[in-house]
Amino acid sequence: MPLTFLVVAMAIVAGVWLRSQPPGQRKPAILKLALIAGILIVVLLAVTGRVQVLLALLVFLFPVLRRVLPSLLAGRMPGSGGDGAEAKSGNQSHVSSDILDMTLDHDSGDMSGEVLKGPMAGRALADLEEGEFLELLQYCREHDEDSARLLESYLDKRFGDSWRVDDSADDESSGNSERESTGSSSSLTDSEALDILGLEAGASRDEIIQAHRRVMQKIHPDHGGSNYLAARVNEAKEQLLS
Repeated sequence: MPLTFLVVAMAIVAGVWLRSQPPGQRKPAILKLALIAGILIVVLLAVTGRVQVLLALLVFLFPVLRRVLPSLLAGRMPGSGGDGAEAKSGNQSHVSSDILDMTLDHDSGDMSGEVLKGPMAGRALADLEEGEFLELLQYCREHDEDSARLLESYLDKRFGDSWRVDDSADDESSGNSERESTGSSSSLTDSEALDILGLEAGASRDEIIQAHRRVMQKIHPDHGGSNYLAARVNEAKEQLLS
């Protein structure tokens, strides 16, 4: 009985901890919990004297653990490419505005971002609560139109249309902003265009065209993407090919 209560208590604690993780970190968190559970099972088998079962289990799991354990300990999914510092060139696109810096992962299609300016400067978008998103969106609308469109693109990608239900702005400034105007109020530099397409300086024409096609497959409006981001990607291609 004490063992049963211990298992139940640990399961409750694990569930609470898992729910507290940002949505983008929940899959790695589940894998970490599975790893911890596996270690506890191994320890239990060793303590109860079931050495033969333990050895057979270790022989079976060793090839798998050798492949996935480094990624799990680093807090990322196996084969996910890791964070921006470790990602290979061309695997990510960066779109920046006055207030936000956004990253699109080409492999997963996931977007992540950081607040560069304002009351929430330095915070990752993945760590914000729903109310904070709406406060940030209002701040962006008041100070930088491009930042507002960029944040709306992120919210659409992450939450679909559900966030608009709680958006107190009028329909013209919120729900129709992306449909009515997809362009940017500022032109791109070559460096910004390269960041958007995930390219290095000196990229060839063919590389630019291929990168444009690859990114558009992830963010095209017909595939549930963003009009604003699609316009920026098209602008980046035109800038580099002109």
